[in-house]
Amino acid sequence: MKLFLLSAALLFLTETNAQTGIPVPEMTQSDNLINNFLTTYGIPGATVAIAKDGKIVYMRAFGYSDVAQTVPTEPYNLFRIASLSKQITSIAIMKLWQEGRISMSDKVFGTGGILENHPDFSTANITDSRIYNITVQNLLEHEAGWNRDNDCNPNPTYPYPYFLSGCDPISFPLRVTYLEGTTNPVHKDDLVKFLLEKGLDFDPGTAYNYSNIGYLILGDIIEKITGMSYGDYVQDSIFAPLGIYDIHLGKNLLANKQEREGEYVGNGYTTLSCYGDGTYVPWEYGGFSVEAMDAHGGWIASSRDMLKLLVAVDSFPTKPDILTPAAITLMTTPSANNQYYAKGWSVNPYYNWWHTGSLDGTASEQVRTSGGYCWIIICNKRNITDANFWTDLDNLGWNCLASTTSWPTWDLMASPTINASNISFSNVTSSSATVSWTNGNGDNRLLLVSPDAPVNGFPLDGTDYTANAAYGSGNVIGASNYVVYNGTGNSVTVTGLTSGKKYYFRVVEYNKNGVTGNNALYLLGENPEDSVSINGALPINLSYFKAIKLGDSKAELDWQTEQEVNSDHFEIEKSTDAKDFAAIGNIQAKGNTQTKSQYSFIDNAPANAVNYYRLKEFDKDGNLSYSKIVTLDFSVTRQDFRIITFEGKNYFIVSKNPGVDFNRAVIIMRDATGQILVKQPLTNEASQTIQIPALAKGIYFATVYDNGKSVTEKILIR
Repeated sequence: MKLFLLSAALLFLTETNAQTGIPVPEMTQSDNLINNFLTTYGIPGATVAIAKDGKIVYMRAFGYSDVAQTVPTEPYNLFRIASLSKQITSIAIMKLWQEGRISMSDKVFGTGGILENHPDFSTANITDSRIYNITVQNLLEHEAGWNRDNDCNPNPTYPYPYFLSGCDPISFPLRVTYLEGTTNPVHKDDLVKFLLEKGLDFDPGTAYNYSNIGYLILGDIIEKITGMSYGDYVQDSIFAPLGIYDIHLGKNLLANKQEREGEYVGNGYTTLSCYGDGTYVPWEYGGFSVEAMDAHGGWIASSRDMLKLLVAVDSFPTKPDILTPAAITLMTTPSANNQYYAKGWSVNPYYNWWHTGSLDGTASEQVRTSGGYCWIIICNKRNITDANFWTDLDNLGWNCLASTTSWPTWDLMASPTINASNISFSNVTSSSATVSWTNGNGDNRLLLVSPDAPVNGFPLDGTDYTANAAYGSGNVIGASNYVVYNGTGNSVTVTGLTSGKKYYFRVVEYNKNGVTGNNALYLLGENPEDSVSINGALPINLSYFKAIKLGDSKAELDWQTEQEVNSDHFEIEKSTDAKDFAAIGNIQAKGNTQTKSQYSFIDNAPANAVNYYRLKEFDKDGNLSYSKIVTLDFSVTRQDFRIITFEGKNYFIVSKNPGVDFNRAVIIMRDATGQILVKQPLTNEASQTIQIPALAKGIYFATVYDNGKSVTEKILIR
């Protein structure tokens, strides 16, 4: 990590790559520097964001986001961030530390360890007793005792027909599943168990050696302490309070890439697929399992949301931090065995923090400087042939700073933080429909509509769009996504629709004000979406449709309509493969009503598998539409604890069976939209009373999370 301008000669090269995003005239030299870096090292695309004093002043994208190099990269594209995931995990651990739920000296394995009763690790054949000395701090500081540079595989590394060097099991997943006797693709806990059974290379706490698997273990610790999955805890406790919607856990395959996720370009090397089907695939798409990397390298992100997270732990007073000063100091204090590494962060004596991320198809770096600057660079390829690549990537942000003499005053981080919600339809005719929604916290919002398929075009920051409620007359985004509303309201009647077609709607909040430099900044992650069929009569419009377990042998389906016009009945359908559905019951509809109506159905015989449910909604003219699909998994049962509700009472009881210990369990109560209303830890008492706050009439849901398992009950307030 450099402190001054390096490779200044790059300033004089000419720009060659396409670039998108809000132009920053004061930082044209930064555009040139980034373009020249991509050209020099053969990188197809990148997103870059730079913050000064807690404000994003520069947010641009370069080159191409797809393998074919035909689609320009946009700032809204998400890419794998690889080991920048470790800072996310470190922040989550620090939050638990500041809440008093974990100590740096806590032992991890063995008697009294946090993961003492882990279903996989407790059965591991551990022969190296030093493993029982590993602490949380050892894992955070890469001092647990594993040296991934030491070879631990035979030659050839069966079932691979070639030798795989080193001892980082993320690079030989088929070897791990072969030795552990587990299924493909590899599970993250198989990777951990492999190293537990291999043993250590040095005593915990005595040396530094970078360990991906150590951070997977930290993810398991988070799950054990919170009773939630690693991903859910991070989303609920870290991202949600910051209004972060564009950081998600990634998927393995190109076919499963997520909305607005870019594509990855490797270096032409292939290996056996981690799915164990004998095929050879690019490393970046199935050679390793991104889905088994969560806490050490599994996240994908936009540059804006990663910078939003970085600014929230930077210790500067410009914007509130999500961690306390004590937690941030602990997180960034160098370890005893490496003065340049703390707990998930590279550090130096000049109070700069940073980290890089590297996988086939990914190169990334994020930096926080002592001078109040932060930046993030995410590339969709890494160069493995030029020894100067990583040095010049590190220099790149510093060069951008050094080449800028005048900085914008706007804040491109100031997009909305709360989405709109509750899309509903009324007054549906053969050519029109009134669309309503609940506003988020943006200054304005767009309503986009697409025929026959969900909206797949996205507004660009800094671009204004003209709306027209007459379908097909407003601006079009992408191929067929029309803007039918742009304003501050929450309803519009869309005309010019075609009978017999299904239309998909999406509400996008945006801010445009003095803080944003009068640039429109759009919130694109997790926007509300819904659809309506234009059949000349109103299909029944649902405000929610949910499924919950009643013990281990029944399923309850609950739904609510906003209003009904000419509705006739619901047919409840079930499937075990999400393809072939069969009717399991009928419920008569209300017919015509302008008020909300609630319905319920009990499935007394769910399959011992994942059950998929949907509603087939009929009106009196024979028109029909389908609800979304909801699922319940009855392949694994949980009888250890339950929730007991009492109609008309302002409390419910959480009860657990004798001999069952809660492992830092938590109770969460949500409304029908998923908003959290109550969240509190549970004690280890056999029976606990949970008070219900004063709430409006309606249906609510209470869930107990414990050690990755959960149980949910409906609460009806009349």
